[in-house]
Amino acid sequence: MAILSALVGAALVLTVLWEGFETIVLPRRVTRRFRFTRLFFRTTWRPWSTLVRHLVPEKHRETYLSYFGPISLLLLLSVWAGGLIVGFALLYRATGAVTGTASGEGILTDLYLSGTTFFTLGIGDVTPRTNLARMCTVAESGMGFGFLALIIGYLPALNQSFAQREVSISMLDSRAGSPPTAAEILRRHSHERGMEALRELLHDWEHWSAELLESHLSYPVLAYFRSQHENQSWLTALTSILDTCAFLMVSLEANCRRQAELTYAIARHSLVDLSLVFMMPPREPTHNRLPPEELSKLRTDLTATGLILRQGEDVDQELTELRRQYEPYANALALYLRITVPPWAIKTGHSDNWQANPWEKRGRAKAQPHLPAEEDDEHF
Repeated sequence: MAILSALVGAALVLTVLWEGFETIVLPRRVTRRFRFTRLFFRTTWRPWSTLVRHLVPEKHRETYLSYFGPISLLLLLSVWAGGLIVGFALLYRATGAVTGTASGEGILTDLYLSGTTFFTLGIGDVTPRTNLARMCTVAESGMGFGFLALIIGYLPALNQSFAQREVSISMLDSRAGSPPTAAEILRRHSHERGMEALRELLHDWEHWSAELLESHLSYPVLAYFRSQHENQSWLTALTSILDTCAFLMVSLEANCRRQAELTYAIARHSLVDLSLVFMMPPREPTHNRLPPEELSKLRTDLTATGLILRQGEDVDQELTELRRQYEPYANALALYLRITVPPWAIKTGHSDNWQANPWEKRGRAKAQPHLPAEEDDEHF
């Protein structure tokens, strides 16, 4: 029995340490199929998102979905800590630990010794009896300090990566609409010297896509962190940039075409690799995001601004092929993360987030008692 306890305890400790190393310390994607951390997020996200979808009113769903990222991260750290405590308790059970009081011996005493040692409480009412048990006590107390140090360094790194990601998404609001769409990006850059401004925008989003790839491969939990506004997300922004690049690559002869190709390459790379991280195979969209009549209208609007566009069946086929290379991956991730894939164009007269005035809405709500003013708090 002692040997079994030692083997199980050692395996549990080593598993938790390796999972923590891969998740926090190792700065690259882990390719093996089974990982406890990935299984943990998948098995907790699905019931959470399902309950939110069925039990929470639509206007509050995004708020409750945004809770999952931080809560699941704290819960994962707690599971790791609990795994280490149980693992060392099994090692104490195998090597021998004795209490200094009359509380007796048993697995609960071993768990108590392991918990007080891991959190470095140093109460002293339970002490190890053998030299091997004393060595385990020293090792566990060192791991307790190291675990705390990793958390202190890990959480700020996550917050910094999240903030860097969201800055560019917020800046896209005035350049691409809310939600961002390819039609708005092209329309808002159809002015004089607009193509040069668009080239710079795509250059910035080439870097953003590379940073997204690196940060979300190293810290996949960031994908569960939602943006500040319901109509914004890293996935909708990335998809709209891919739409824009695909259209420019086949329809426009301009100095930003080469930059569109470069941005398209790294943006698609990010989508594909992230779908591998979450084990989401590509899924074809159930409807055409760019039907022929909408494509024709988009070309008509852009031609009216003075842009010279390539047209024809060959151009349409090339655009369709480019879309097939990224839309199934975006659709699969959107279904998994409960995010709406952005359309190619939004209705005329739709206001951007920066144009909203929640204070006016609160004033109208207060003037009309039947309209609750608290509903506008969701916009902040």
